[in-house]
Amino acid sequence: MHTFLPYAYLKGSFVEFEKATLSVATHALHYGTAAFGGMRGIPDPQNSRQILLFRADRHAQRLSKSARFLKYDLAPEEILKTLESFVRKNAPTTPFYLRPLVYTSDLGISPRLHNVEKDLLVYGIELGDYLSPEGVSCRISSWYRQEDRSFPLRGKISGGYITSSMAKTEAVESGFDEAIMMNSQGKVCEASGMNIFIVRDGSIVTPGVDQDILEGITRDSVITVARDLGYQVIERPLDKSELLIADEVFLSGTAAKVTPVKQIENYPLPKERPVTEALKKMITSITENREPRYNSWVHPVSLD
Repeated sequence: MHTFLPYAYLKGSFVEFEKATLSVATHALHYGTAAFGGMRGIPDPQNSRQILLFRADRHAQRLSKSARFLKYDLAPEEILKTLESFVRKNAPTTPFYLRPLVYTSDLGISPRLHNVEKDLLVYGIELGDYLSPEGVSCRISSWYRQEDRSFPLRGKISGGYITSSMAKTEAVESGFDEAIMMNSQGKVCEASGMNIFIVRDGSIVTPGVDQDILEGITRDSVITVARDLGYQVIERPLDKSELLIADEVFLSGTAAKVTPVKQIENYPLPKERPVTEALKKMITSITENREPRYNSWVHPVSLD
């Protein structure tokens, strides 16, 4: 069960979460004509009257670009301003997750993006660990990731997550924690809602943006930090067999942060994960604003 933050942002104003409702005829509900973001935030460990948002500017930029696929012109500055107001209104006291959503808010039955109203809503939940920090087990999904030629994968479009949902449930119902999806070329793509990395012979390998992956913000953070720490990071097509013999495998995402993989199918992975742990430790330190080199990644919001 989720614990929702007390206020939501809907139709241009803040309302109590329980009263934030939409019509059953809302266009986005029927056609998946929406795009969403996800952002982590924590109370500042050094300042009780301040909230820290992780890479807020990048999240606002990505949502703005996703909105363009819906023919919705929404500036990242406007999104960020709304998120700041949302945080001040709710004043969270525990780690939390923000979910902004741009959507076709009109009521109608025609699948289209022209001559239809759009809007922005925001809600939030208290959120600690999304996946077990001790590691997760994964299966290779029978469902394949969409292709960019048939779906706008450069956007975080809500309709596309039916595939992720089916893959996740297939994995859980067959005894695993998470699913790994392949792309149409038979290469490793991503998990149900996370990017994937492996470590082989001291180098970090991850599918490139040409492999139909989501251009994850946490993924970008991991790559940058890894290179700053002196690791070689290679972005290239990744074979299924490489997963099974990797020294380490981990997932990255806003909700998942950096989560180790302990097993793929019936192949257990090494219990020692020095690279994963080093990256996880550094990302955590950055989100808590304890790494001056990455101060620009942390967006403080004053509650005063």
